[in-house]
Amino acid sequence: MNPDPGEFLSMLTADEVEEMRTAGRPRRWDRGTTVMSEGDTSDWVLVLTEGRVKVSSHTSSGTEVVLAVRGPGALLGEMSAIDGSPRSATVTALEPIAGMVIRDFPAFLQEHGRIAVLLMQLVTGRLRDADRKRIEYGAFDTTGRVATRLIELAERYGEKTNSGVRVALPLSQDELAGWTGASREAVSKALRTLRDRGLIETGRRRVVIHDLEGLRKRAR
Repeated sequence: MNPDPGEFLSMLTADEVEEMRTAGRPRRWDRGTTVMSEGDTSDWVLVLTEGRVKVSSHTSSGTEVVLAVRGPGALLGEMSAIDGSPRSATVTALEPIAGMVIRDFPAFLQEHGRIAVLLMQLVTGRLRDADRKRIEYGAFDTTGRVATRLIELAERYGEKTNSGVRVALPLSQDELAGWTGASREAVSKALRTLRDRGLIETGRRRVVIHDLEGLRKRAR
């Protein structure tokens, strides 16, 4: 397992990772499985070791809002496990996933002070990221927000090829719309605009970014 840079496991030492493995129990889920449900209360967390998930919530009208895509190394469910409040989001497997389930997570943190401090840093980073996304929604048009999300996926999961950076896109257009705070129609139009400019090429659940710097300029 190679954790994504910036995800929780990438912050730990090899000994700390092993301590988490010892405290956890391995589990697997199929693609499309709900791993955690918004509103549930539980003290367990999941450390993702294989595959990607989406973290989402629903508005009062039932519209799904995708909050994040997480990959190997991610820590999921930590806020509910720590404060005992209902889970604030649903976690769904975008592909077959595997991970370590750690129960009574507060007790684990009490015994591992450095990991607790690193978790505080992680949560702070996520809050800053959420603030940045709120600013984007007010300042960027739909095409700019779609470009920003594609850049994020490319930097985290992209594979360099002769024609550009290939991203196996785990999201449908509806889910991408929920991640950018736009309608499916607006996202479809934004992707078409980026294709027409020669910045990207799209296929079934994949995107090839031909001009990453051009995409960054459009995102700004």
